[in-house]
Amino acid sequence: MPHMKQSGVYMLFGSDRNGDDVIYIGQAVVRKNGEGLSNRINEPHDSIDFWTDAVMFTTTNDALGPTEVCYLENKFCKMAKDAKRYIVKNGNEPSIGNLTEEKEAEMDEFIDYAVLITGVMGYKVFEPLVSPAELASDTKTFHFKSNKFDAKAIITSEGIVLLKGSQISPTTVNSCPQFTINMREKHSAHIADWTTTEDILFPSPSSAASFVSGSSVSGNDMWVLKDGTPLKDVNKAFCLNN
Repeated sequence: MPHMKQSGVYMLFGSDRNGDDVIYIGQAVVRKNGEGLSNRINEPHDSIDFWTDAVMFTTTNDALGPTEVCYLENKFCKMAKDAKRYIVKNGNEPSIGNLTEEKEAEMDEFIDYAVLITGVMGYKVFEPLVSPAELASDTKTFHFKSNKFDAKAIITSEGIVLLKGSQISPTTVNSCPQFTINMREKHSAHIADWTTTEDILFPSPSSAASFVSGSSVSGNDMWVLKDGTPLKDVNKAFCLNN
């Protein structure tokens, strides 16, 4: 594709040795040999172990210069780090460049379209697990039904998100599900003093509840709203209303 020889930004998606999702965000400018994006992504990238998918963004008229691609690379890296869905494998923070106010507004519009397209393609690298509106809503926040642990979670379309700052049991019982043990090992870097330091996505309420308690428990019973209503009753009411 001729457009892939132009200047632009690219994203390499893959996973690391621990199975975590990783992304490398880079930029390319047209070189003397007439090659740009397509040539750059085939060059070695030492900071990412391997990648399986590449997404590239450019313009129809090759209007992106070195300053513009630096600005885009910087912004995309920061947005990906803020969303915390992927581990960003860029070794150094890209330079933001020095754009005019008019050009910066143009690039921000470019970013909005790129983020939309990336999400439609299934890469939610720029979307936080929980939106600010959901975090601010008491009606959507569930609490773990126990005096031992102060844990909170929010149900989303992807599953249930255990919120940053949730306390978990320092021990596990013999009957603790292997999935819970594996998840605790996987997210050990996100636990300090048995308190989560990042939001963590789980596929079901029970898997999140087991992660908190270190035992096999029912998430529909253990997650309750502020007024004490259990998740199972919330689900019943939702089914009746729909």
